[in-house]
Amino acid sequence: MVDVPKLIVAISSRALFDLTESHQIFEEQGIEAYCKYQIENEEVPLDPGVAYALVTKLLGLNKVLDGKASVEVILLSRNSADTGLRIFNSIEHHDLTITRAAFTGGENPFAYVAALGAQLFLSADSEDVSRALEAGIAAATLVPSKHNQDSYACEGSDDLCQLRIAFDGDAVIFSDEAEQVYRSGGLEVFEASERASAHAPLSGGPFKPFLSILHQFQSILPPESALIRTALITARGAPAHERVIRTLRAWNIRIDEALFLAGMDKGKFLDAFEADIFFDDQKVHCDSASQHVPTGHVPHGIANR
Repeated sequence: MVDVPKLIVAISSRALFDLTESHQIFEEQGIEAYCKYQIENEEVPLDPGVAYALVTKLLGLNKVLDGKASVEVILLSRNSADTGLRIFNSIEHHDLTITRAAFTGGENPFAYVAALGAQLFLSADSEDVSRALEAGIAAATLVPSKHNQDSYACEGSDDLCQLRIAFDGDAVIFSDEAEQVYRSGGLEVFEASERASAHAPLSGGPFKPFLSILHQFQSILPPESALIRTALITARGAPAHERVIRTLRAWNIRIDEALFLAGMDKGKFLDAFEADIFFDDQKVHCDSASQHVPTGHVPHGIANR
């Protein structure tokens, strides 16, 4: 019997909605002014945030996966239940099927990520994200996006929209073992090591389980639907490509596109792929990517020590 895949995504309110204005009030005027502002505006819907399009498309998969698999999105917020009413009203306004939420009244919501069984955690708080990664949960800090998102066109449509997710390789899908060799010995040593280890699969990184779930979804979706498309967009080039390809083959995980850029800037390629989100462990790549697509920084591995 085939296991029925289930994906639980925990997301912070600042990742789902644009809370820039209210957060600025909190930073500049304090908690009382913030609470007053949120209550006075609780009937004013919040605009979409960086991860909004991703969430709508993930939830949209349930229309096709019903009875075979499911996606659940759970909101985590440092708001109190009182100030959180505006967030729930915004969820209802945007017709998002989110029914579970944890409002922690200023306390760190991280403790509930594992309790909820989340396999993916997206937040604007880098400390919470680091703790989730240490606990073995795929997690990323959402980088403020500087591109003009037009992917909200699916909202309110009866048509399902394709979900497009891009990943960096080392320290994201894979472990950072090869990156450690590069950092200690340089490019030539790295390429020689990868050539010698071409048939030795890399260990899994923090996002391997999430990629695996996406692969399972692809396996049970109607082939003609093509509702999920994944891409590996890596700074690796030949000859370091072979070990990556053989690793994915050993894992029996499908990835639709693989771009080996040999150090080229990733931003324009992500734009061409039209990623709903891109995950990378290096801030320099995240800064470039966020000019083009929603981006999550994965503070994992030697690049973040």
